Amino acid sequence: MTRAQRVADTDTANRPVPERLLRAATRLFAERGYEGTSVQEVVAAAGVTKGAMYHYFGSKDDLLYEIYGRVLRMQTEHLVRIASRDAPVAERVRAAAADVIVTSVANLDDTVIFFRSIHQLSEDKQRAVRAERRRYHEIFRDMVAQGQREGVFRDDVSADLVVNYFFGSVHHLSTWYHPGGALTGEDVGRHFADLLVAGLRPEA
Repeated sequence: MTRAQRVADTDTANRPVPERLLRAATRLFAERGYEGTSVQEVVAAAGVTKGAMYHYFGSKDDLLYEIYGRVLRMQTEHLVRIASRDAPVAERVRAAAADVIVTSVANLDDTVIFFRSIHQLSEDKQRAVRAERRRYHEIFRDMVAQGQREGVFRDDVSADLVVNYFFGSVHHLSTWYHPGGALTGEDVGRHFADLLVAGLRPEA
């Protein structure tokens, strides 16, 4: 075991049990797939007992749900703060677009795992996630619509189509983005946000 691995193991052991379980589940689901990972393997990797896991998570699909749910909740909290700023709408849309890219890149494994395995969740959990994603998209769409009403953004394309176009690109980040490459998450966020806002400007 290298020194870096020992430091990582110590760092994990000092974290709260739910976080240890989520970190272990994320790594194992990414390596072996959701179906190929057992509860026993998760608790062993986290260094806890099954009883400890079931104290916080009722089942393996609760772990899967929380892996993505915590990212989505964080992104929604960021978006609500950005949308409520006392700033021009174009500035808020640019900030929101950059934020969702940066946070998606920072949590790429969580997002990839979830979309690859969402069909494994119960219907109730799938509906809950879709409702929260819909809420996020509606807040983003409302900012775009505000910009259209104010004449800041072009209005020949519906705000719904703008949102679907932009988030279609966001959801494909994992197919081409590689951490450690030429672009950081902040670089990609800035470029995506600039492209979105530039495309929304009314034609001269």
